[in-house]
Amino acid sequence: MKYFFYCLLILSFSAFGQNDLKGESNDTIRKSLREAPKENPKAPHNWYKIYGLKKDTVYVDTSLTIKSDYKFNYLRKDNFGLLPFANDGHTYNTLDYGLVNKSALPGFGFKAKNFNYLEANDIMYYSVPTPLTELYFKTVLEQGQSVDAFVTLNTSKNLNFSIAYKGLRSLGKYQNSLASNGNFRFTSSYHTTSKRYGLNAHFTGQDFSNQENGGLLNKEDFESEDSQFNDRSRLEVILKDAKNKLVGKRYFINHYFRLNKNDVSNNVYLEHQMNYETKKYSFEKTTGFDEDTEVKYFGDAFVSEKYSDLTKSNSFYNKISAAFSNSTIGKFNIFAEDVRYNYFYNRIVINNNQVAIPSSNNFSVQALGGTYFYLKNKIRGEATFAKGLSKNEFSTLDIFAEYSLNEKNKFSAQYSNINKLPDLNYTLYQSDFVFYNWYNNFKNEKINSLKFKLQSQWGSAEAQFSVYNDYLYFSNDDATNATLITTPKQYSGTINYMSVKAEKEFKFRKWSLDNTVLFQQVTQDEAILNMPKLITRNTLCFSDHLFKKALFLQTGITFQYFTEYNANGYNPLISEFYSQNSEKIGGFPMFDFFVNGRVRQTRIFLKAEHFNSSFTGNKFYSAPNHPYKDFVIRFGLVWNFFQ
Repeated sequence: MKYFFYCLLILSFSAFGQNDLKGESNDTIRKSLREAPKENPKAPHNWYKIYGLKKDTVYVDTSLTIKSDYKFNYLRKDNFGLLPFANDGHTYNTLDYGLVNKSALPGFGFKAKNFNYLEANDIMYYSVPTPLTELYFKTVLEQGQSVDAFVTLNTSKNLNFSIAYKGLRSLGKYQNSLASNGNFRFTSSYHTTSKRYGLNAHFTGQDFSNQENGGLLNKEDFESEDSQFNDRSRLEVILKDAKNKLVGKRYFINHYFRLNKNDVSNNVYLEHQMNYETKKYSFEKTTGFDEDTEVKYFGDAFVSEKYSDLTKSNSFYNKISAAFSNSTIGKFNIFAEDVRYNYFYNRIVINNNQVAIPSSNNFSVQALGGTYFYLKNKIRGEATFAKGLSKNEFSTLDIFAEYSLNEKNKFSAQYSNINKLPDLNYTLYQSDFVFYNWYNNFKNEKINSLKFKLQSQWGSAEAQFSVYNDYLYFSNDDATNATLITTPKQYSGTINYMSVKAEKEFKFRKWSLDNTVLFQQVTQDEAILNMPKLITRNTLCFSDHLFKKALFLQTGITFQYFTEYNANGYNPLISEFYSQNSEKIGGFPMFDFFVNGRVRQTRIFLKAEHFNSSFTGNKFYSAPNHPYKDFVIRFGLVWNFFQ
């Protein structure tokens, strides 16, 4: 909560800063605004710039389209291919496996907690002529709210600051399902007037806390549609007092210096990137297991109550690069990377086989690599290669090319070859539960992927072909009917994955029909990687201006569906999804009715979500034993302030 108060403080300061526009100032941009013609006193929208580390600049968008409705959710992005659990702020089951992006470097793990975790590449930087504020609000399922407050301002043409806090608290409809999450972000960017030196820096503090009920104890009660269970809190759940939490802090700096004094066609740059990040994952259950309802859900334990697992990690990443830029041949970048990992517990565990599970896994990796950028006329290309030098070998090869006929018609192709180090929790994990202690020496995963994408005025389409070798996954093969024992495994065979996705919006006068369809197929000797073959989302929408165009109204119905399949199960102890082949979910329709409006820079959203739940049967699940959300009416808004 302390981050929230910091955000309010900066919002107050920005309000005073906005009033300063009426007074005298030496700032070049503000002066130009004061001297602008009275008939057009506002700054153009393309002066409000948003960019990432790759300098892929976009501009503030306050329009209201069907895409705006898709992004009005907790993640603040289109979540097609992700199936949320019953409560906001919980995890998502991945339907579209093409959304899974893997890095050659090892991750912390506990991936079910990472859907709203902002990585370094997710942080955006800003350049604005006047202070810009955005407020997001949305109601939740029960007792709480979801908010995202953001403000950015330039103290001069060269220096920008931004601060933001996204917080969520939702009790949920089921027992022991409270979610309490927070993302605090602070960024700063600076460049000299000549742009010879530039810097982007940020700090993030993120925490995601969830009560975990393990799903329904008796699915029959839920599926019976007995009216006494319309109050979902009456349904018995597996875990009564369990919770898990992920906490992360990151300090990030990326800066460059141009050796040439003047900005000429041939430039030489030196660049340095530093990223220090700490993470903690914990699971707690304060009482022993109730023999009547909870059983020994995770198997035998070393203790009889007050179960407490705590995993800590810190990583220190440094990258030094030298780049040569030429207007004719493009840009070459040669870099060296050094990453130091410290992943640890505060104890050593001796398992039943009298084998010691160590308390830490500390190592470092170094790599050399290079990147080539090309941009000329209608062709844009980028190729990156990196290879590890230490005993922990890894490698990355990524080649991307795009041809643009015009702004509306583009074609791109991408090939990637990744030799990935295992995530840290695959290698080492310690727990109060006997079967959740392991120390493994897995091989690197090998991933080859080829992607094609076509964007045109008639719609867009993309295809992906991937081959996985030495695939790492979590399995529940050792479980019985009364326990959930999930362990990491490595598949020695080959997995071939293919997907085709198409998007098209049809318009007729004030009506539109937006369609997204995904088909995916996997071939493997064993059922390791499971996914639905078909996912579709279709929205019929009516749009019109009302009240002399003071209000832009948008209303319609969204239909979503995915075919039945053996969905991954969810394990709250290790916060991972596991492969299983005993229970299927899917094959149920999801209808949402929405009424959205835009008044100037304010967008208002009203939605009746899954309104068909009461008359299509209680067969809707997000994962085995975890129901999807019931019918609920939600309200919210996104409000932008330009001063």
